[in-house]
Amino acid sequence: MRKEYDFSKGVRGKYAGAFRAGTNLVRLDEDVARRFPDSESVHRALRELGELADRRAGLAGH
Repeated sequence: MRKEYDFSKGVRGKYAGAFRAGTNLVRLDEDVARRFPDSESVHRALRELGELADRRAGLAGH
């Protein structure tokens, strides 16, 4: 670790429970993150994309 890193206020295992529960973390590239600044905008876009893919595949309503 670099000496300038300050973990004095860090909490060991803070996200371990969520990780074990199946949390799916994804790192977005900078250009994508600019378009989707929060999780709700990502979810909305992915749901719309999924619906579009279903319609194109003839699966609407499934």
